[in-house]
Amino acid sequence: MRKLLALLAVWTIHPLFAETCDKLMALKLPHTAITSAVLVPESGPPNDAPARCVVQAAAHPTSDSDIKFEVWMPADAWNGKYQQVGNGGWAGAIPVPSLTAAVRRGYAAAGTDDGHSGGTTAGAGWVVGHPEKLIDFGYRALRETTVNAKVIIRAFYGRDPQRSYFTGCSDGGREALMEAQRFPDDFDGIVAGAPANDWSHHFTGFIWNEQALLNDPASKIPASKLPLIQQGALAACDALDGVKDGLIEDPRRCHFDPAVLTCKNADGPDCLTAAQVTALRKIYAGPVNPRTGRQIYPGYPAGTEAVNGGWAAWIIGGIQSFFGNTYYGQAVFEDPKWDFRKFDFDSDVEYGDQKAGVFLNSNSPDLRSFRARGGKLIQYHGWGDAAIAPMGSIEYYERVRAFLSKYPDPRSDTSKPIDGFYRLFMVPGMGHCAGGSGPNSFGNGDRVVSPSPENDLVSALDAWVEKGTAPQRITATGVTVDNPAVKLTRPLCPYPQVAHYKGTGDVNDAANFSCEP
Repeated sequence: MRKLLALLAVWTIHPLFAETCDKLMALKLPHTAITSAVLVPESGPPNDAPARCVVQAAAHPTSDSDIKFEVWMPADAWNGKYQQVGNGGWAGAIPVPSLTAAVRRGYAAAGTDDGHSGGTTAGAGWVVGHPEKLIDFGYRALRETTVNAKVIIRAFYGRDPQRSYFTGCSDGGREALMEAQRFPDDFDGIVAGAPANDWSHHFTGFIWNEQALLNDPASKIPASKLPLIQQGALAACDALDGVKDGLIEDPRRCHFDPAVLTCKNADGPDCLTAAQVTALRKIYAGPVNPRTGRQIYPGYPAGTEAVNGGWAAWIIGGIQSFFGNTYYGQAVFEDPKWDFRKFDFDSDVEYGDQKAGVFLNSNSPDLRSFRARGGKLIQYHGWGDAAIAPMGSIEYYERVRAFLSKYPDPRSDTSKPIDGFYRLFMVPGMGHCAGGSGPNSFGNGDRVVSPSPENDLVSALDAWVEKGTAPQRITATGVTVDNPAVKLTRPLCPYPQVAHYKGTGDVNDAANFSCEP
């Protein structure tokens, strides 16, 4: 055994990588063709990555499937582990930046285009007349990539990865939860960021917001008024966490009524018209079924309306409209003349659930199999996310907790049915997956200097899987809201705890905050 380990160590440092990589072209995989296997030399900034064997392939599990994926394997200093990375939006391209980040950390990595090309801005026209491609996008491309990537890794390194992880945000977060639910044996650990896991209802919320702003021309809120709205929300709720810093730690405690901003006379830049107040209330409240009165999807919280890349781009600027219209107009009704103004928030939602949601949604609370095999799940979501409603993550977490409380794990505290494998971190001020304001950097797409389980999600997941050390808090970094030249750190606390200022010391130092219920 010692001789074998020694040989493996030498082989990983001094291999004939070009020859080994090239030989992967001859690897036989079920209904899959390897189209390229090339040793790529080390690249420098800004997209620096180590030398790696890059394998490109396409899987054809059905006659109408064309699932492209890539596997990147470090030519030196492989950490012995595999990381699969998720997509964003409608996918349609290999997630190269995420693959780069993974191999930079030493992982062998893989990603897929989810079964179609053109990129996320192409919408969902590829679905029309192609039901198998909808399934490919929903979950089949994930599975094909996982199975094939592990075989390719074994062929290249001569051994299986010791651990397997999945990381993704947005659609990638949906994919992450899809893996935990449908394929619980695939990964030892999963990071799910801002998951669009209730896809059919999530996109229904987009149509709700579009109608709120556009059904009546007087309801449209110009982007120039977003700072006014945010300032009103912060004036009402900023100090609820013990410190006034331009961040609302827990927006659920904020009961801001935009009516206080109503114009007393004519419309102006420093007030909202009655129609605009009505539209804003609808966006805060979220869609409801007009027949049953049931909430379809959560609304968007107050306090980050003016954050860069937030409401101005997604809610006011039309990105939500694009995704909502391509989902219902193409994926659901397959009708080029579909009109969002005629949308029925009862029957049309039900039809969408049956037509597409059954393949795209990853909202099942049943994580028993993933828990039983020892899987660990870390989820995060920014409170300033204008793409995917932050409350959706809390609602899913609570549904899992309620479901698994009926099926306690005998290996853990039965009074805490999910603490042994599932942590949720809500991030004040952060936008969609990253960016926004406040403490928004913690290995969620940004590089972390000297990553550790204390300041980096992937490292925290690895420590939880490898050593059983569950993350008690993650220290995020950022800059203050008022002055981008001033850096801050802040603890991210596992839900339902929140960070609370202790009352003394620098408010920009995480050491002066505690995690409290």
